[in-house]
Amino acid sequence: MNNVSLIGRLTADPELRHTQSGIATTRFNIAVDRQFVRQGEERQADFITIVAWRQTAEFVCKYFAKGQRIALTGSIRTGSFTGQDGNKRYTFEVFADNVEFCEPKRSSSSYDSYGSGSYGGGSDSYNRQSYRQDPAPASTSYASGDTGDFVDMPTDEDLPF
Repeated sequence: MNNVSLIGRLTADPELRHTQSGIATTRFNIAVDRQFVRQGEERQADFITIVAWRQTAEFVCKYFAKGQRIALTGSIRTGSFTGQDGNKRYTFEVFADNVEFCEPKRSSSSYDSYGSGSYGGGSDSYNRQSYRQDPAPASTSYASGDTGDFVDMPTDEDLPF
């Protein structure tokens, strides 16, 4: 399983780019603090390259800026190429599937007054429970624990899977 979760700070403002076929993408770096600090030394950080595509890239570029904390989940992608000097070079990147805010809104930030939100590229829509500009539509809630929505399965038959 290839699954990564990171929280860090952007080292620069992300820039939105488009492929020749018009697909939005961005590549940016985040500084992730290491947990272990040796006595008498400063905390070290790892600088990790993140790649986002489509709506996730647009979301990052619109709402995040240098120095802002970001939480993300994704997967590691490695690769290699031969440089101009003939030496083989290796790449290590995290492809972001989901990004979220980690801190309250700053006055210089451009995201809305709700102060938290997320975007998962697979759903093609904002996580409307944490980022909303319009009132929530009426929806069915199953939090009451009403069992009327469930059907008893006969126990004398094979399971349907």
